[in-house]
Amino acid sequence: QVQLVESGGGLAQAGGSLRLSCAASGSIFSINDMGWYRQAPGKQREWVASITSGGSTNYADSVKGRFTISRDNAKNTMYLQMDSLKPEDTAVYSCYGHGNLHVYWGQGTQVSVSS
Repeated sequence: QVQLVESGGGLAQAGGSLRLSCAASGSIFSINDMGWYRQAPGKQREWVASITSGGSTNYADSVKGRFTISRDNAKNTMYLQMDSLKPEDTAVYSCYGHGNLHVYWGQGTQVSVSS
């Protein structure tokens, strides 16, 4: 089993920055790709970014150039640096990790951006 715990959410002003963390514990050797989804009230869940075990990254067009995903394998932690935040970035952000047979999820952390 793998446990994922997010932290770092909160309130920011438009144009500001926040950094989310996703700490993994348990059978972390089984995790391959990791990433982030978000869900705003009344909207469908949206994939945000992903990173492979080798460090290759991909981003949704809506965050490309503003968000940076990274991972520190020594600390078993993944990060999402969010810069130039916009009110439309307001959502619950959840991290995930692809295991060999399962997808693991964190509990989510709220990000609110005021205009």
